[in-house]
Amino acid sequence: MTAMPQPEIRILLVDDHPMVRDGLRARLHTVPHFQVVGEAGHADEALAALAATTPSVVVLDVGLKDQNGIELARALLDRQPDLRVLMFSMYDNPEYVQRALQAGARGYVLKDAPASEIVAAIDAVAAGGTFLSPAVSRRLFRNQAPRPLLSPRESEILAAIGRGESSKQMARTLGLSVRTIETHRQNIKRKLELEGQAELIRYAVAHSQPLRGS
Repeated sequence: MTAMPQPEIRILLVDDHPMVRDGLRARLHTVPHFQVVGEAGHADEALAALAATTPSVVVLDVGLKDQNGIELARALLDRQPDLRVLMFSMYDNPEYVQRALQAGARGYVLKDAPASEIVAAIDAVAAGGTFLSPAVSRRLFRNQAPRPLLSPRESEILAAIGRGESSKQMARTLGLSVRTIETHRQNIKRKLELEGQAELIRYAVAHSQPLRGS
């Protein structure tokens, strides 16, 4: 029985160094289910390429010359909310990582990572998961302030939020009322000191799923 081919992943590369894009493109072209559909060297090119090529994943440099890559990630996601953004950076600064995740990025991989790690990161975020380079993950969680412990039920609900489930779906699955689910959501936000539903969702996506590669 032959294995089913993997779905094609359409990739847009955004980096202001042509040599970096050339090297990355050459490596990604060796992966059968990857298709590099566009490239950009600055923010305006990236926004135009997004509209022209409709990628499923953007590999985005954090340190663009004309615009902060994290701000560009937010702008790209405003235009295409189902886009998966993978930050590609020389910097393992925990602040950059946290800001990238808060902006909606699904992963953060270092430029000096092995090629196999970059491929794994693209596969992970394309599938709806998250990915942090191991070095990034170690620095991020070593520097994080301790968070209050959530109850088992709150952890369960946080995981469901990370999967994109609505309060009605959670209520049906867990046999609870929608009002009880909403109360749990408020308690989670209070314990984690999160402001608003958008920040809760970003936190859930970044923390409730196992981080591949860590």
